[in-house]
Amino acid sequence: METMQNFSLDRFTALLADKVSVPGGGGAAALCGALAASLCSMAAVFTLGKKKFAEVEPQMSAAAEECGSIRRELLELIDRDAAAFEPLSRAYAIPKEDPDRPRVLEEATKAALAAPMDMLRTCARAVPLMELTAEKGTKMLISDAGCAAVLCRAAMECAYMNVLVNTRTLSDRLFALSLENEAAALLHECTRRCDAAADTVTKYLKG
Repeated sequence: METMQNFSLDRFTALLADKVSVPGGGGAAALCGALAASLCSMAAVFTLGKKKFAEVEPQMSAAAEECGSIRRELLELIDRDAAAFEPLSRAYAIPKEDPDRPRVLEEATKAALAAPMDMLRTCARAVPLMELTAEKGTKMLISDAGCAAVLCRAAMECAYMNVLVNTRTLSDRLFALSLENEAAALLHECTRRCDAAADTVTKYLKG
């Protein structure tokens, strides 16, 4: 079965622009996070093998490996997010007079929340790696490390919106509040750190 993570950039972005339900904001968030992880990995890899950075080489090597894992997980989340939308769409299409509609819709909405929550959690794992490459990586790639931090923040902002658009419709308010609180805490902490890493890079580039 063909997956969206294997689509060409042209095909993926054309679908994103078209009058189709998936991919949507969730898929775009996951792709943005994958791009951030890729840039962070590149900044780490270019640091390897340089005598000047021998002291941090083990950290950079581990960072590159972890970024690769994060990138792959986020690409898989593009398809997970799309797969969760189909049953949610079917649930919304159930006639309102059907007594099963509220239960089916609630279950489908909860299932649809899994992917954007995992996007937030996965992107959060990349933040310390971006801090590392921005502060201790080769200055030849410092702008890429900064771009990674900016993209990571954007990915998390988008994923957070995709959490809220679903939690707002849930009847189970305790479940909704639990996810909203976790998502908000991840976003607050990670965007602060992403901003700090990006500021470090910008200040360096400005001299």
